Amino acid sequence: MNRNIVRPLELGTPQIPALLVENVDHYRVQGPAVVVNPHPDPVRLDVAPSVTIPALSSTILTGTTIVSAPSVIVVAATDAPAADVIRAPGWHLLSELMPSFPPSTPLWKGPQAAAGSARLDAPHLLGERADRRQEETFDIKVNLWYAPAGTDCAIHDEHDFIEIHTQITGVGRMQKFHARDHSTLYQDIPMAPGYTTPQPFCRTTPDGGYRYPWHQYRADTDCVWLAVEYHRPAR
Repeated sequence: MNRNIVRPLELGTPQIPALLVENVDHYRVQGPAVVVNPHPDPVRLDVAPSVTIPALSSTILTGTTIVSAPSVIVVAATDAPAADVIRAPGWHLLSELMPSFPPSTPLWKGPQAAAGSARLDAPHLLGERADRRQEETFDIKVNLWYAPAGTDCAIHDEHDFIEIHTQITGVGRMQKFHARDHSTLYQDIPMAPGYTTPQPFCRTTPDGGYRYPWHQYRADTDCVWLAVEYHRPAR
């Protein structure tokens, strides 16, 4: 089996190059780069004392070797102005893609790329049971988002996939609510570059879907963040 198979992820950001590295075997990250572990087991780094990138989590690495992993996502860390990303081809206001989304909300979505697959036991991953029983293969899809400072990116509760979010530039927050009302905020998770929301907060449903609480992303500064989505393959 070939090791350290590297391919670009076309995310519409020439100033923030992103890579998928598969069959990782002592792969050196020159960095600085945000490295995402999209798998349910920790990824060990070749440092002493031993350090890992936990499951569905991330960190910023510079001049560091990853010992092994099914795959990692590597996104260049940058000080470039966040707003520059939307000048590249493939970026759209979300309201252009979803006519029902408020056009007054300046939320921009970049092009989506396939990023391999992961073996997951969804009920175990989501904390519904303690043991792993039956893993399935999920397709991983990734894309970048941009919102300017002060943007509330709309409270919602619908997704047909499992997702996590990784901060690339700027400072934002993931917020959860009891209802579709800002006054019902009950959890506020600050996100700085290199941070991933490590615990997906949806639950499985009897029909094989997912139920999310009311939630939104909020940009405190101009922000770029990465959405990592887990989709069951079409049947």
